[in-house]
Amino acid sequence: MEEGRSKKSFPVKPKLKSKPRKPKQTPESKYWSSFKTQEIPKLISVPSLTFSPTPPHSFAAAHSASLTIFSSQTLSPTATISSFSDAVTSASFRSDARLLAASDLSGLIQVFDVKTRTPLRRLRSHTRPVRFVHYPILDKLHLLSAGDDAIVKYWDVAEETPVSEFLGHKDYVRCGDSSPVNSDSFVTGSYDHLVKLWDVRVRDSKSSLQVNHGAPVEDVVFLPSGGMVATAGGNSVKLWDLIGGGKLVFSMESHNKTVTSICVGRIGKDSGEESNQFRILSVGLDGYLKVFDYASLKVTHSMRFPAPLLSVGYSPDCSTRVIGTSNGIIYASKRKMKEKENAENESSLFWRIRPVEHTEKQVLKPSHFRYFHRGQGEKPSEGDYLVMKPKKVKLAEHDKLLNKFRHGEALVSVLESKNPGNVLAVMEELVARKKLLRCVSNLDSDKLELLLVFLQKYCTMPRYSSLLMRLTKKVLEMRAEDIRASEALRTHIRNLKGSVEEEIRVQQSLLEIQGIISPLLKIAGRR
Repeated sequence: MEEGRSKKSFPVKPKLKSKPRKPKQTPESKYWSSFKTQEIPKLISVPSLTFSPTPPHSFAAAHSASLTIFSSQTLSPTATISSFSDAVTSASFRSDARLLAASDLSGLIQVFDVKTRTPLRRLRSHTRPVRFVHYPILDKLHLLSAGDDAIVKYWDVAEETPVSEFLGHKDYVRCGDSSPVNSDSFVTGSYDHLVKLWDVRVRDSKSSLQVNHGAPVEDVVFLPSGGMVATAGGNSVKLWDLIGGGKLVFSMESHNKTVTSICVGRIGKDSGEESNQFRILSVGLDGYLKVFDYASLKVTHSMRFPAPLLSVGYSPDCSTRVIGTSNGIIYASKRKMKEKENAENESSLFWRIRPVEHTEKQVLKPSHFRYFHRGQGEKPSEGDYLVMKPKKVKLAEHDKLLNKFRHGEALVSVLESKNPGNVLAVMEELVARKKLLRCVSNLDSDKLELLLVFLQKYCTMPRYSSLLMRLTKKVLEMRAEDIRASEALRTHIRNLKGSVEEEIRVQQSLLEIQGIISPLLKIAGRR
């Protein structure tokens, strides 16, 4: 029967060896991983980053008592504004990107001409440091501001005077945002845990709506629809339905420490999703950047940075992402353009100039000199048929013996090699051929000693134990008389027994620890 079987010409491999699982990378993970990160050092704590709403979408970074404008194309500084008497806390571009407003800890707000960097207006009314300044998306004439005096101000920039003051917060106001669909509505977030919705047309200084985040609010943004807002504070990012009366939609608690900044960005076309899909980007003191898909309510990407993160920004054209840290480094990332995308752009440009001329590739005939003139380094063309030589497989000694059906010699050979992976592979093959027990019964005392040494060393290892523990039981049953007759074999059995008893003690200790920890984990999960 054995002589008629086909011989194997490939090496046996262990099936019981555990293989590390690689996490499956989704198209969106590939998209966010395509951003190539570059460090911009030598700054001092970057609490605010803001992008210009118009191309080429330069961005402004607040650091110390300066405000630096960077090119989003080269990621290099193009201008620095240093006319501040204290640390800059926040900055905001006007919707046409011609003006830039910035606030500092002295309570002063300045409005600059972006091209000349000259200060055009100086707005002073806050008595404490100003933490938040914002140009409404649909309004070029007014400005929002708030700070440590817990007062929200609505400015007429041309007149340099506050048109309205909104009272209601009882602690520092740190953030805010304007509605993308209504020029009269905006929200603010405070350390009193409250996020308030305001309407500039209401003069009695009462908020239209308020929600309680449950922790000091570090940032708040409107979602593109205008009917929902996202708030950040503590270790959570929460979604609120304003149209539904401030109902909590979802709480994302993926960060380990305080979430310091969030922004909303649209993902590009090459992410595997439609181009109108929006995501919430959040950063925190734990050094993590999280990308949250609020449509499916799940985190789709996560990235770790070697410092606490204070601010995040994402360009409207989906090409640049910037992150500010507490140690003065900006991690600016540019998305790599695919060759196919570049080729499409070039092709569309070429079609505008002149039509493309299609030429058929000339097929070489055997009568042509160049037909035989290819070198060995020539790469195959698209239409070529490749004839590949089968690679010669180098077989180990036990594989050669298995191919010759010399099972006992194969087992002895692999035991002498002392490679546990190969030993298990041979044993699995012998089990498949129903020859393992016969080989064990035919081993002489010296070879049986080799097997017992191997079993003592590896039978308690989790990835090998399922086969080796059963084999150990069979060896003791089949070779009991030989073991009693040999002092050396009895010594190995005592050692084997000691290894198994030690493993049992370890497992019992682990079960006791698990019994202690499980109730604590359940209590932590409820909190």
